[in-house]
Amino acid sequence: MAMPQNSTRENGFCFIQTLDFSHPSPRPGDAGQTFSAASGRDGCGTPLSNGIASSAVPSPSDSCAEPLCSTTTGEEETRFEEGIKYVSAEGEELACGWGGFTPGCLQLCNTSKGVLFFLCVASFLQGMTVNGFINTVITSIERRFDLRSYQSGLIASSYDIAACVCLTFVSYFGGNGHKPRWLGWGVLVMGLGSLLFALPHFTTGQYEARSAAEVGVCGGNQSLPCSQAASSLSGYRFVFMLGQFLHGMGATPLYTLGVTYLDENVKTNYSPVYIAVFYTAAILGPAAGYLVGGMFLNIYTEIGREIGISPENTLWVGAWWIGFLGAGAASLLISIPILGYPQRLPGSQRYIVMRVSEAHQIKDGSHKKASDPDFGKTVKDLPRSVLLLLKNPTFIFLCLAGATEATLIAGMSTFGPKFLESQFSLSASEAATFFGYLVVPAGGGGTFLGGFLVNKFKLRCSGIIKLCLLCTVSSLLAILIFFIHCPNMPMAGVTQMYDGSALPGGHLNLTAACNAKCGCLQETYSPVCGSDDIMYYSPCHAGCKKVSEKLRNGKKVYRECSCVNRTLLPGPGDAEAGKCTSSCAKKPLLLCFMFVVILFTFLSSIPALTATLRCVSDRQRSFALGIQWIVVRTLGGIPGPIAFGSMIDKSCLLWQDQCGEQGSCYVYQNSAMSRYTLIAGLVYKVLGTTFFIVACLLYKPPPPESAPGSSDASENGNGDLQGHKPSLPAEEDI
Repeated sequence: MAMPQNSTRENGFCFIQTLDFSHPSPRPGDAGQTFSAASGRDGCGTPLSNGIASSAVPSPSDSCAEPLCSTTTGEEETRFEEGIKYVSAEGEELACGWGGFTPGCLQLCNTSKGVLFFLCVASFLQGMTVNGFINTVITSIERRFDLRSYQSGLIASSYDIAACVCLTFVSYFGGNGHKPRWLGWGVLVMGLGSLLFALPHFTTGQYEARSAAEVGVCGGNQSLPCSQAASSLSGYRFVFMLGQFLHGMGATPLYTLGVTYLDENVKTNYSPVYIAVFYTAAILGPAAGYLVGGMFLNIYTEIGREIGISPENTLWVGAWWIGFLGAGAASLLISIPILGYPQRLPGSQRYIVMRVSEAHQIKDGSHKKASDPDFGKTVKDLPRSVLLLLKNPTFIFLCLAGATEATLIAGMSTFGPKFLESQFSLSASEAATFFGYLVVPAGGGGTFLGGFLVNKFKLRCSGIIKLCLLCTVSSLLAILIFFIHCPNMPMAGVTQMYDGSALPGGHLNLTAACNAKCGCLQETYSPVCGSDDIMYYSPCHAGCKKVSEKLRNGKKVYRECSCVNRTLLPGPGDAEAGKCTSSCAKKPLLLCFMFVVILFTFLSSIPALTATLRCVSDRQRSFALGIQWIVVRTLGGIPGPIAFGSMIDKSCLLWQDQCGEQGSCYVYQNSAMSRYTLIAGLVYKVLGTTFFIVACLLYKPPPPESAPGSSDASENGNGDLQGHKPSLPAEEDI
């Protein structure tokens, strides 16, 4: 007697199962009755009452609280006390391995925690590379390859451009395919992108940083012939863009298929915690990238070569390329275990059949189409899938809210270190380290805390959106801190005249009577800090005639500087290499509120992602995340760095002059930089708040009577079973 069964159509998953009554001794009247699975699509015709099976003859030993199935390697089955044997008839290989190589030791990792570990490592490497190393070394790359901020913004945006190109294809077909294989190959491509990003270091000539001792002092050899090779280095930005494009291609499955793979293989109430841990690793990655990248920037880019400048010198270029080599090799290695995971984990089916739908209810009922087990398996269903998502206003406004948050995150993560470098007069490595100290507790802690709060308070979809709204309003208030800023360190000829008076009309004037006979070149930018606490463009522009053989605080000292006034004794003063130290009293307050902005921005990330997963049908989750990422990257991730880069360029006071070509910016106007950051922050935070409000107001949950049970009961694995005890169909119904 064949009895095909289906898990449940509401969840959009069709599993063909066998119900087999196997008793130690046959019962009277049961002789000759056997149950076997039908094959083919007909097996989806009769639902299994949300995955619950019970015998036709109840007995005291019946327990509807028993788990639906328990798993052994390679097969899933559940034995109820009355002898009902539940066996998956999909013929699906659930062992961990590569092809026929499935050793038993690997099965220890064939669990949701094992998958979480390897995906966390992959997301950590992705975050460390794309959002850590690149943002840390962006100033060094600009200096090494003569790039402007908007060009480096294009490099950062290439990642999101690649993601937009690949997201539809990957999320639609990967969502219905073998997710771990898509994930593994993606991580491998990401590793190749990291290796390509480091390639320009090995294909260009050695970096020639003229020390101030060679051409900088007054009366020295000021000849500095233009190098055609140096002026053509900006063409390497296309290699960096290609490397970032591969990063984007490889990371596309990670944050779409990776999230849904975790969500499908754990309990509903554990899903936000698993996803939060996954995203926390992705946040800690950039933090590690800032810290480790900052350490690498203290190593000269041409390792082993002696040079007469220190990391504090603006001509210094650190070993920006080392991190990409290590991250690329690690990504290639971690892709191997990910490729070995099965399409779904053993035991995951019982979580799927007990899930309670919270999908937004469309008025015309078209959302029910997504429950068809065959929906979304062919290309012809792609337009219908897109249309269903476009009819979901909650999903649309969650996407728009995510785009506004992504704009700020992308812009600030790319140029945040540069903001600190300018405001607090830090070196590139010091700024990267400072920013890392902010991101580690604020970004990582906020990400994990967001998932924890959703799980702790058992929030449903509407409650999750309200939590996102609260976080956005909090960060909106904190961003007002950018009303204040640290004043620029006084710089002769750039922010003030050499005698301390204001510049006429704001125009640069690097020549004064004290250095007129020195013949200083504007191409030689090597700032020094005079004993009068004023910065000078170079030792030559400070009128320095001698270089001391002894270092002071590890820095080179220049003597007899005619433009530097001595504080106590008459006569020329001296100067130290590097920028003057900032003594801004607003520094602690600014850092504190930046911490709050980062904390609440990332605190809403996991709740917003969880709300997206819950407001759509189960079968559309991967595709919905893909579409959301397209919107987020198109409207946020791509224009974010470009817009912030162009905005920061407007606040530039002093541009590099490389053989008549305008290069990177040397000095920024701090007040203008803070003002532009404040305007951008207010605009996008207000938009984000508005979008979350609209998403919450338009959300229409399923009616209570349509839900198979309460959320808590379903998540605990027994509420749905106790509330519904259907009998097996009678023989005439079969």
